[in-house]
Amino acid sequence: MSTPHPSPQKPTSLQIELPANLDAVYSNLVIIQHSPSEFVLDFARILPNMPAARVGARVVMTPMHAKLLLRALQENIERFEAQFGPIYLPQQGEALASQLFQGAHS
Repeated sequence: MSTPHPSPQKPTSLQIELPANLDAVYSNLVIIQHSPSEFVLDFARILPNMPAARVGARVVMTPMHAKLLLRALQENIERFEAQFGPIYLPQQGEALASQLFQGAHS
């Protein structure tokens, strides 16, 4: 006797609410930590001639959601580059802070 398989459900529409007072947080640095049960992403910004970075937001997620975020970012980066061209990344050996604050090179 075979076990019945549940029929696939159609995805329902998800409504996302953005509170009117929600402030956007700019980040050019992320510090990532993890444990067996969660990933912690601290989004910060560093500014020229400032000795410290200020964390503006902390996001905690499960390892599965972290991997799904990785996949979603990869897909969106591919779409972005298809539309606007490759995103420049500093070469290995270049000082990242120097590259960030002296402008991108092509």
